Amino acid sequence: MALDEHLQTIRHSCAHVMAQAVLKLFPGTKIAIGPAIDNGFYYDFEFTGDKKISEADFADVEKEMRKILAGNHDFIRKEVSKAEALEIFKDQSYKVELINELPDNETITTYTQDTFTDLCRGPHVANTKEINQQSFKLMKIAGAYWKGDINRTMLTRVYAVCFAKPNDLKDYLTMLEEADKRDHRKIGTQLDLFHIDDEDPGQIFWHPNGWSMYVTLQDYMRQKVLADGYMEVNTPTVMPRTLWERSGHWGHYQKNMFVTESEKRLFAIKPMNCPGALEIFNTRTRSYKDLPMRLAEFGHCARNEPSGSLHGIMRVRGFVQDDAHIICTEEQIGAEVTKFCALLKDVYKDFGFDKNLLVKFSTRPEDHVGSEEDWDRAEAALADACHNAGLEYEIQPGEGAFYGPKLEFTLIDALGRQWQCGTIQADFQLPSAERLNAQYIGKDNEKHHPVMLHRAVLGSLERFMGILIENYAGAMPAWLHFEQAAVVPVSPDFNDYAEKVADELKSVGIRVKAYTDDDNMKSKIKYISSEHRTPYILVVGEKEKSENAVCVRFRYSSGLPQKTMSLAEFKEYILDKVNSHFNGI
Repeated sequence: MALDEHLQTIRHSCAHVMAQAVLKLFPGTKIAIGPAIDNGFYYDFEFTGDKKISEADFADVEKEMRKILAGNHDFIRKEVSKAEALEIFKDQSYKVELINELPDNETITTYTQDTFTDLCRGPHVANTKEINQQSFKLMKIAGAYWKGDINRTMLTRVYAVCFAKPNDLKDYLTMLEEADKRDHRKIGTQLDLFHIDDEDPGQIFWHPNGWSMYVTLQDYMRQKVLADGYMEVNTPTVMPRTLWERSGHWGHYQKNMFVTESEKRLFAIKPMNCPGALEIFNTRTRSYKDLPMRLAEFGHCARNEPSGSLHGIMRVRGFVQDDAHIICTEEQIGAEVTKFCALLKDVYKDFGFDKNLLVKFSTRPEDHVGSEEDWDRAEAALADACHNAGLEYEIQPGEGAFYGPKLEFTLIDALGRQWQCGTIQADFQLPSAERLNAQYIGKDNEKHHPVMLHRAVLGSLERFMGILIENYAGAMPAWLHFEQAAVVPVSPDFNDYAEKVADELKSVGIRVKAYTDDDNMKSKIKYISSEHRTPYILVVGEKEKSENAVCVRFRYSSGLPQKTMSLAEFKEYILDKVNSHFNGI
């Protein structure tokens, strides 16, 4: 058994122990399901008594769990008939429902440790002694509808983390503590980057500091894609229902679309940009010589995400993607995917994400359009191209888009967390005669349908900005930071020189501010360092004024001591850092 599989078995077994402890402390509780998940497990309960669990009870539950584990109880597997299972769980309505849904010929198994028996396929560890008593911790409580149905009972979900060794748990909790400090929502408030109004959930109000970085990020990507052979376009935000019906989105995605009406016609705010690209392609007769056609769009999209799933700027309803659609022949797929992978790796390197890039290959889902033959060809072409690009991938069965398979690129941040950002998807469906009927004239002088490759490097700019804020703890690289330099005079006598320095830096495009207010120098430096996290603080006094110089304090001076430079020398230095997209100060 692989290590990860064994760890998941430990976690699932620990979930059973937690359920036993909860039943002991909260008699009459109804138990639902308790699977292993990333980093731990959860269990869903319905508390029917007067007392309901709260996080204040976690210590007592953990204490009871350790008593159970100390008993060295075997996990005993038993096969039972449906009738036996119904009798065993007659007082547990959720288990009864699950049992009744099982096919008559399916093997039903239970697992028992100590006095607790649960309906479960397994597997489990052999004995509770395999679960370290210091390697788990209850974390939080959340609400969860039974089977995810809002019309069913709201259950209480108790989350826990669990690892094989105590040190693994300690490391994970340390990471969570650091992640809390880096929470982009907290830093967004500290640095005055953005806010989200409670009355307008999922929509971001960008403040000047945040918008400066957002525009810089977008301009950076614009330069990258234009240099890589893309043409930028822009398509309407609101498009008619008829287009979405032809594209297939109305039938497969309508519940996530914001719909509006005008002159007795239905329109939708676009949740994605792809139909617009083909509308542009279809405006004139195209030749095979025009392909591949790479159309980039920073298109604003809106998706009606459930309010409970929204999270700062990471998960929103209104967002912009660094989107592009490559319209090409089937034979060009490999070269275009390889070219895209090179672009993606180059961009990620500029942000310091050039190590441990993970690639996942998502294949045909049950809810899909198009023939299996088309899907087979699309999957084969994408897989071959990925290998040709020198990348290995992990298969995600059934996780493709409804119109085609996709490669998903996951980067790893400073805390070791994984973020899926980039994607490229091979689509034989949208350009087909059954959909938007895109055509080109081939070498044989006949009409053919092209393939559309949907791709993004960053994905949602909003989400990527949130990732960057947390990765850098708000101390963004100088080329991206909203304030690249701050000029601080040692006294008001040197305000004029501070303004002169700032003006010279502004003249070459540096985002800089001269702090000439009445606060003393130390207070200004403390404020700039903590509240703005500015990469370079330029202190100026009599010596600097007489020599046309600046005393540079670097953001993390423990690694780079302060240094006096001539203004011309510093100007050259900071321009080099900004223009090279150097991943650092």
